[in-house]
Amino acid sequence: MKVLIDVPAEPAALNRLREGSTHVFDLVVPPAEVERELPAERLRDVDVLFCTYPPANLVDMPALRWIQIASTGYSQLFRHALPSRRIRATNGRGCFDAPIAEWNVAMMINLARDFRQMIRNQEARVWDRGAAFQREIRGLTVGIWGYGGIGRETARLARHLGLRVHVLTRDGVRPTGQVYQVPGTGDPEGVLPHRVFRSGEEKAFLSDLDFLIVATPLTPATEGLIGEPELRALPPRAFVLNPARGPIIREEPLLRALREGWIAGAALDTHYRYPMPPEHPLWGLPNVIFTPHISGSSLSPNFRSRLWDIFALNVGRFERGEPLLNELTAAQLAGA
Repeated sequence: MKVLIDVPAEPAALNRLREGSTHVFDLVVPPAEVERELPAERLRDVDVLFCTYPPANLVDMPALRWIQIASTGYSQLFRHALPSRRIRATNGRGCFDAPIAEWNVAMMINLARDFRQMIRNQEARVWDRGAAFQREIRGLTVGIWGYGGIGRETARLARHLGLRVHVLTRDGVRPTGQVYQVPGTGDPEGVLPHRVFRSGEEKAFLSDLDFLIVATPLTPATEGLIGEPELRALPPRAFVLNPARGPIIREEPLLRALREGWIAGAALDTHYRYPMPPEHPLWGLPNVIFTPHISGSSLSPNFRSRLWDIFALNVGRFERGEPLLNELTAAQLAGA
């Protein structure tokens, strides 16, 4: 079996894969996190591809049977029509559950206590011990739109902090199944939410939240999912957190909601352009915490080891004909 690897190597994990193996491991140096063409002769007999973005000339891989991608999001696979070519695909779900869930918790606390204003006060040498800076999040309600690994780990941490957890999914909450999970994290049995809402119940889900966390992948079905009706359905006290993908929330309604007080504020780690232009109003809104897509990235300290753990586990499963971890369905690969 020939394996083409277009991600940064984890030497210890790669050595373990090579020990006692007859597989050929071909490393692209330097690896890339962007789409590009690779020489067709190098691709022709590849059985397994480990990458962030498949090569633009994926058609030159007639032997390919499985792609492991390094990201949780998988929109980069949509245009390749993998199901029709009988190519399986797995993602990096589970690598970022812990750091992004921690970002969610940090943002809820910082928004509730208006930490941005306290920093401004510090810089202006203003002594203000107002009640707005002393609010607790215990007893508040967090709504998680989507309940994958990030949502489940956020729910676990939120429960420990005394929040009520509401979840909105398309068809309810179930055990995770064949999904990579850092031991001790998440909600593998699907038992942590205090209340579960399903598609069609969006207004009821949104109506009594203190925090809304967007935790669904960006697909053609979720782009623009949250617009003016959804933002107006939130109570004026609610904060919106988006560590998922910027375009899931429509840009202009979000700006109006923040300016006109439909919601109390937002924490945004994913954006509409990369980098966001310096003149964009989100930089300067006083009720927004604006971070540059760092809640979970390839620079996270445990990312590479977890990613290679997924890949190594899946290589063994692939060899034995067992179900793969994080396998994407045909519907997911079609953007449904």
